[in-house]
Amino acid sequence: MKNCSDLFLLTTIACNLSQCLEEKELALLSADLMTLGDLLASMLAREALCSRQSSFSENHLSSAQ
Repeated sequence: MKNCSDLFLLTTIACNLSQCLEEKELALLSADLMTLGDLLASMLAREALCSRQSSFSENHLSSAQ
């Protein structure tokens, strides 16, 4: 499993943050990071969709000529 080191790093960060921040601060940080993740996923999905639509348009136009 190639991503185990990522999980270890994230676990270490989470444990350290839980020792430094209060519960309310952790809850807010968690919500903000989830929002960031959702926004990044949305941006990637839109980019992929626009790329496919652009590619489809270019192929459709070139085959119509």
